[in-house]
Amino acid sequence: MGYKEKHKSGLNLIYVDANDEDFSDFYSHLKINSMFAEKKLIIIKNVFNKLKFQEDFLEDVKNIEGLKDIVIVYESGKPDQRNKFFKALQKYTKCQDFDYLSPVNLKKWVICELDNNKAKINNDAADLLINFVGSDLWRMANEINKLANFKRGSFIEKADVENMVKPNTESDIFKTIDALASKNKQLALHLLHKHLDNGEFPLYLLSMIAYQFKNLLIIKDLQETNTPYGALAKKSGLHPFVVQKSFYLCNQFSMSDLKRIYRKIFQADADIKTGKVEAEMALDLLLSVI
Repeated sequence: MGYKEKHKSGLNLIYVDANDEDFSDFYSHLKINSMFAEKKLIIIKNVFNKLKFQEDFLEDVKNIEGLKDIVIVYESGKPDQRNKFFKALQKYTKCQDFDYLSPVNLKKWVICELDNNKAKINNDAADLLINFVGSDLWRMANEINKLANFKRGSFIEKADVENMVKPNTESDIFKTIDALASKNKQLALHLLHKHLDNGEFPLYLLSMIAYQFKNLLIIKDLQETNTPYGALAKKSGLHPFVVQKSFYLCNQFSMSDLKRIYRKIFQADADIKTGKVEAEMALDLLLSVI
């Protein structure tokens, strides 16, 4: 955004996906002279998935360093810091991590953003908003702007969030698992079928259920090895917000229960993909045996 404000043409903002282009394609962007005498900003992603791209990049990294253009190597996941390519980037370039905000800092950010929009929010409404949106600050800013415009200076209530903000699937699936942990299978099925009625794919919902139970297994394993709560996020590799939500639920399941459920999830996935059972029926059967 800052680049576009400075360079109005926008023609020299270039995205390269290493999954679709090789190093020669990327390098050709550097060698072409700009018509507008602007610095190019070239953003490369998925480089850590492509060994050949990395090898070619390392051969020319000193030449690239000498060019006037800006190259950003962007990776959404955590790259292997032992990787030769990563070490070269550390040596020749500037590296920066953009971590998710912790739950406490996320709430502070939300309150500050609301204040910038001349809006106030009740504490329970703020918690629900964070639960619905999660750590996506771009979406959060849009939701805050929408709520602030709707309330126009009056307090944002929990009901406003419920009526105006669509919870992300992960948040809603977590409610389904919470219902299962509370032995309320009727509510769990109701919540699941709300997603199906809204047109969401059963296999995607199954993958989200698998993701949530995998997190519970990770946290449960660390709990059983007496890992302090404050160290769970670092040791598990999970976001603190996920750890916070998962910690309580772990106490509702034994380790043997979680392992059994995880096996059932894999079985449901296999049954769907081999055509043994309809996808929606497989989900219903899965929830009935958890």
